Amino acid sequence: MGLRQSVKPITYLKNHAAEVVREVNKTGGEMVITQNGEAKAVVMDVATWDRWQDTMAMLKIIAQGEQDIAHGRTYSTEEAFAHAMAAVKKVERERAKD
Repeated sequence: MGLRQSVKPITYLKNHAAEVVREVNKTGGEMVITQNGEAKAVVMDVATWDRWQDTMAMLKIIAQGEQDIAHGRTYSTEEAFAHAMAAVKKVERERAKD
């Protein structure tokens, strides 16, 4: 779907909802819905929504990592491995108790 075809007024959505759903599912694209000439909503298929959600989650993790670096909340490689090994040993001790 080209950008020109993927922008529709809300009246189009009201009158062609089933067609809109079929189209976005078929193409894997999005349709921008306008109201009074302004973009107000986006209709997309569930697979696209899931990909967007995964992408947003990854971007949040990256942003958190950048904040940690900026605030000096980092470990050297040796420290990171020491923390990881301590956590593994703790789990092993807890499992041994059970």
